[in-house]
Amino acid sequence: MVVLSTKELSKKQITLLDKKKFALVHADFIKIKTLNFSLDQINENLIFTSKNAVKSILKNKDVNSVTSKKCFCVGEKTKRFLEKNSFNVIDFASDAYSLAEKIIEKYFNQKFTFFSGTIRKDILPKKLIEKGVFFNEIQVYKTVLQPKNIIIETNAILFFSPSAVESYLQKNKINNQTCFCIGKTTAKALEDISETSELNIVIASQPSIESVIEEVIKYNN
Repeated sequence: MVVLSTKELSKKQITLLDKKKFALVHADFIKIKTLNFSLDQINENLIFTSKNAVKSILKNKDVNSVTSKKCFCVGEKTKRFLEKNSFNVIDFASDAYSLAEKIIEKYFNQKFTFFSGTIRKDILPKKLIEKGVFFNEIQVYKTVLQPKNIIIETNAILFFSPSAVESYLQKNKINNQTCFCIGKTTAKALEDISETSELNIVIASQPSIESVIEEVIKYNN
């Protein structure tokens, strides 16, 4: 079985597939670039929906001015990365919709700053706006698409973001492959963008690369 990952995997992640005798093709279909931004107008609560946003904040010369703020994030890996870098995580959720629901339910009267990328879904900000939660948004990184034409025949495709879905579909089509997605947002992007009428999509139980790989292994046992 040939597995295509739209993100380059680490040696440890590759080993998980090697043990099960999968053939792997992997390449980065997107690239992240840190933007110039100011941390002058930051509210007491910070929202991160990706690890990329955290990495961009850490590169800012004024990062020490925000480490004392309260953080809300998507994904356990992002949570651990924030805590590793001395941020205080108050709450987190598995996806943007669930995080927005938590903020609306438990932290409605507080003010937030949402750190985002140039290509982001409207799920979280739209939900907060609808419910009157005060927040400002700062774009801290740029997502650059890096589409590649895949000639080899594949059986499974791994997607880790809506941007990677868009990048892949610029030069390729989905035929009979099973698509493994890191979360609901990525799966929705696949359904919206793909021209294939019937897609076979499997969503990981947790928003992590390892969880996506686990689903591939489980699916083919």
